[in-house]
Amino acid sequence: MSFESLGLSAPVLQAVSEKGYTQPTPIQEKAIPIVLMGRDILGCAQTGTGKTASFVLPMIDILAEGRAKARMPRSLILEPTRELAAQVAENFEIYGKNHKLNMALLIGGVSFEDQERALERGVDVLIATPGRLLDHFERGKVLLNDVKVLVIDEADRMLDMGFIPDVERIVGLLSPMRQTLFFSATMPPEIKRLADRFLSNPKEVTVAPPASTGKNIVQGLTVVPEEEKREALRRLIREQDIKNAIVFCNRKRDVAILQGSLKKHGFNAGALHGDMSQPARMETLEKFKQGEIQILVASDVAARGLDIADMSHVFNFDVPFSPEDYVHRIGRTGRAGRTGHSFTLASPAEGSLVEAIEKLIGVEIPRVEVPGMEAVAFDPSEGRGRRGRGRGRAPGGGRGGRSGERAPRAPRAEREPKHAEADVQAERAPRPDRAPRPERAERPRREPRAEPRQEAHHEPRHHEAREPREPRSEGRAHRERRPERRDRPHRNDRHDRDEAVPMGLGDHVPAFLARPTR
Repeated sequence: MSFESLGLSAPVLQAVSEKGYTQPTPIQEKAIPIVLMGRDILGCAQTGTGKTASFVLPMIDILAEGRAKARMPRSLILEPTRELAAQVAENFEIYGKNHKLNMALLIGGVSFEDQERALERGVDVLIATPGRLLDHFERGKVLLNDVKVLVIDEADRMLDMGFIPDVERIVGLLSPMRQTLFFSATMPPEIKRLADRFLSNPKEVTVAPPASTGKNIVQGLTVVPEEEKREALRRLIREQDIKNAIVFCNRKRDVAILQGSLKKHGFNAGALHGDMSQPARMETLEKFKQGEIQILVASDVAARGLDIADMSHVFNFDVPFSPEDYVHRIGRTGRAGRTGHSFTLASPAEGSLVEAIEKLIGVEIPRVEVPGMEAVAFDPSEGRGRRGRGRGRAPGGGRGGRSGERAPRAPRAEREPKHAEADVQAERAPRPDRAPRPERAERPRREPRAEPRQEAHHEPRHHEAREPREPRSEGRAHRERRPERRDRPHRNDRHDRDEAVPMGLGDHVPAFLARPTR
């Protein structure tokens, strides 16, 4: 089947022919006629099968008639990453060059003012990431009630990146009278439930088993110690006939470290990860596409949808945490019917991650040997079920140190001081050296005076008669050892006072209050 039989217009067919394509891919062959009919689509196809063109080409024809209003886009395409959004915009420029369609790209890392000016001119095609689109909407710079065609691309990646709440909010702002095109490389239950909510009587288009690898990709796996991965990677690069390649790492910090190591050994390498500014990311990606950079060390930000012409190799420096990410990573090579190569470097502790990948794709990844290096086997006791790189553990459960294994820690009971138990017993036992507190003589109650003395209020308090204190010798026994705080007597019971401190009035009524009234 040719593109002419799909029902596309002559200007679109001319642009496709100038690009060098003559036959549509299976997803394009099935999806394009349905989109032109105006029906909703639920498309599932593995990466590298041409999903982008399957909605870009018919959308150009659908939007050819009509005129956009200021701040009211006629169509909306949601992408999970900036690179994917920029690539879709590039496809619209290539295939829509014979049409006068206005396009705007709303992604992070670009000034709001430039994007707002593009929205003010009127937009036929709005390509955006969810976060930046909501930023413009909350500023009142874009209205979404005139969107006639909605495209949700790479929905499973949206789920992985946590964008589904934003996508649900955006869909709630759109008119229900719209056409929705829903594409995903995999179809987990969460994505299926989401599609049921967004789509109306959709036509399902599936052209390959979910999460399957391309048949024209030659895969390989080697198991080497963690500390020898860089050397193994360098030897594989020298051994292979590489035109251009992407080296994937699980962590952004490892991207910069590995790129510096490759450049130190004379390789033409660049870096791409999410912490880079948007201009730097676009500049690096453009240099890689133009051949100025041969090896691109990247995080999973480059694992989805990037279409690099005739990429020969993909290297997994780290085994991906998610088995689906393996399919997307190696899908960067072997595109458009070309043969590609992928190699994965695994440490002995990453056997469980490799097993999950092989279970997903349904085949065992062939083992290969690195020239000059001896391959090792997976360790059945280390790293099973762990996420991330395996680290050596000392036999006692602690980590191995630089100078040797750390001795196992003693049980808790053995780490207690030897005198601790004796101190506890001594503290709980009665103390024979503590003398009982002597009984306090009860002071006779003071009778009120019959006639108040006129000079009583002038008489100083220290002239009042007091009872003598007990001798020092009688209280020496209990003062030899200071009692514990909980055993100390209340301050009202201390023997160095002549009387208890009154709490309220009680029985101790001062004399001046007991005077009879006239």
